[in-house]
Amino acid sequence: MRQWLSPVLLLGALALGACVTINVYFPAAEAQEAAEEFVDKVIGDDAKPAPPANPPQSSRTPSFNPMSLLISEAYAADGVDISIRTPAIQAIQDRMAQRFQTSLEAHFDSGALGFGNDGLVVLRDASKVGLKDRVSVNQWVAEDNRDRKAVYREIAVANGHPEWEAQIRETFAKQWIASAHKGWWYQVGDGSWKQK
Repeated sequence: MRQWLSPVLLLGALALGACVTINVYFPAAEAQEAAEEFVDKVIGDDAKPAPPANPPQSSRTPSFNPMSLLISEAYAADGVDISIRTPAIQAIQDRMAQRFQTSLEAHFDSGALGFGNDGLVVLRDASKVGLKDRVSVNQWVAEDNRDRKAVYREIAVANGHPEWEAQIRETFAKQWIASAHKGWWYQVGDGSWKQK
C-alpha cells in the first residue's frame, strides 16, 4: 500500500503545481493619470487639479513565495498604461467636451450643477435654472451621465479588465472634483455639498 501511495502523492503535487494563479492588481496611479488627462480635456484645466485626498497606492510588488516554484503568480507591473485612446473612448470624450463647453459649463458656474461623489453630474439647485431651460438642462445632465457611465465601462473593457469598472469610476469621481474650477460645487462622501 505504501509503495503506490508515494507516486499518487507526487502526481497530486505535480497536478497542483500545474495550476496557475493570476493576481492582477488595479493600477491606481496609472488610472489616476488617465483620469486627469481625460477630465482636463473635457472641462479644461483652469484650476490645476489638487492631488486626491487619498493618494493612490502603487502596484503591489511580488515577494518570494516558496510555492512560486509550483504556482506562478502575475502582478500588475509598474508603469502599466491605462489606455483612454480607443475610438469609442475618444468619441465619448469629444461629446462630453462639446456638451460641457456649449451647455453645462454655465450651469456649473451658476451653482445649479455639481459633481456627485459617484462620478456623475447632479442638478444640485434647480432654482438657479430658469423655468424655460430646466427641461434642456435635465436632458444635458442625463446625456452626460450616460456618457460618463459608458466611458467608465469602456475604459475598463478596453484595458482588458471589465471588473475594474467600479474602481475606474471611483478614480474619475475624485478627479472630476479635484479638477473642479473655483466656485463649483461637489458632493462629499456623506452626500453633503461643498463649494470649491
